[in-house]
Amino acid sequence: MKRTLVLSTLAVASTLALAACGEATESGNTDATTSATSTATTTPETTSATTATTEADGEISADHNDADIMFAQMMIPHHQQAVEMSEMLLAKEGIPAQVVEFAQGVIDAQGPEIDRMNAMLEAWGQQPVTDSGGMDHGEMGGMDHGEMGGMSGMMSQEDMTALEEAQGTEAARLYLEQMTAHHEGAVDMARDEVADGQNPHAITLAEQVINDQEVEIAQMQQMLTDL
Repeated sequence: MKRTLVLSTLAVASTLALAACGEATESGNTDATTSATSTATTTPETTSATTATTEADGEISADHNDADIMFAQMMIPHHQQAVEMSEMLLAKEGIPAQVVEFAQGVIDAQGPEIDRMNAMLEAWGQQPVTDSGGMDHGEMGGMDHGEMGGMSGMMSQEDMTALEEAQGTEAARLYLEQMTAHHEGAVDMARDEVADGQNPHAITLAEQVINDQEVEIAQMQQMLTDL
């Protein structure tokens, strides 16, 4: 009787051990499946992020024509003047908050675009345009453009002086009026690049200028109404 009881106890223990082993195996398989599924899920995202980074860091295409060079060489001082006008406004007191925010946005957007266009010029074997300060707007980097028509929307020295001397709400109004004309000129120049340019990076930037600045023109018109 005792022998039978011992054997029965051993049989139950063996059964429990085998069951536990089976559960551990199933758990291990589940963990492995979950890990594999997780890896399969994250891999495309990682690949996408890597691709995006590679595209952002890609070299500028060397393929270009005279229209591309002209676009960059003329748009850089155009942007530089917009940044100068915005910095001039931000140094004043009594400027409405929405106009202050807009002027800072111009600096934040056009500063990096200047860097991008200078990188394009260097990729095409051209000298970068580093400073427009004190430049005669009929000339640029030793290149004679004749009349200012090629740099549409540029402010004259008299315009810049008027903005510098204005204060408060009047300065905000003058800034918005001048910057509207400035943006309209940039849009015209960018459209010429889209029509005549060859370099894909320059054309993409020109399209961005058109889209962004047309939106900003509408914003400035609304701000002028609100003043």
